[in-house]
Amino acid sequence: MSARGPWPLQVTDVARLSPSLLRVELAGEDGVLAGFAGDRAGAHIKIFLPQPGETAPALPEFTPSGPRWPQSRPRAITRTYSVRYFDTQRQRLYVDFVLHGDDGPASAWARRARVGDTIGVAGPGGPSPMLAPVDRVLLAGDITALPAIAALLESLPAQVSGHAIVQLPADADRPELDYAASVTIDWLRAPHVDHADTPLVHALKALTPPAESVAAWVAGENASVLAMRAHLRDVWQLPRRQIYAVPYWKARASEEAYHAERHRVMDNFDS
Repeated sequence: MSARGPWPLQVTDVARLSPSLLRVELAGEDGVLAGFAGDRAGAHIKIFLPQPGETAPALPEFTPSGPRWPQSRPRAITRTYSVRYFDTQRQRLYVDFVLHGDDGPASAWARRARVGDTIGVAGPGGPSPMLAPVDRVLLAGDITALPAIAALLESLPAQVSGHAIVQLPADADRPELDYAASVTIDWLRAPHVDHADTPLVHALKALTPPAESVAAWVAGENASVLAMRAHLRDVWQLPRRQIYAVPYWKARASEEAYHAERHRVMDNFDS
């Protein structure tokens, strides 16, 4: 994660996109987002949410030795999300939240988000560029990866071709996307599961590996991501530099509990 921010940002708009997705528009005061990179579609950001009973989160200061948190208040709840879009002219940051009731603090916050609410944001981080510079791509993920996949598709130039596979819990969650690249999308309908035997993984394995060089980007639940990464490495014979595979979540595990394991998964390409 790039050490930019964190900034206190205010909610300026909330829009329900589908049964499972809600978009939050964020802005800061005094031009705090003036230096936010406008070409990082799909990049990671850290979201800092207030603890129950608070109206604004206690934000850390990023130092060379790590974040330094205020001692007088409880630490903010921290989650990782994706840049859906950044409007450089209006300096507005758009983040799409997957709603799953009050099972997680981010979903619970998003369900109740109102104009004027304050959260913290730091970033963007992750690879730059998010996709290796080739003319063919493979994108795959569940609904938690949809905001990043949509952002990546919209950022691709017209000469890029490829395939995308997206697994959604309901047909009504399927968005209308406008992009120039020649990328075919397979929309799959299936609930969240906690194993690798998913329609998403089966659909990826059913694809014929292309002859030309491919940049692959896959994300979602831990087991599915590991299965897809192994297939791309072992069957498609893609080198590490052409695969970006990130497990966003793990069934029955909070982000705090899964944080260290996620880093081990990301660091150990051969597992």
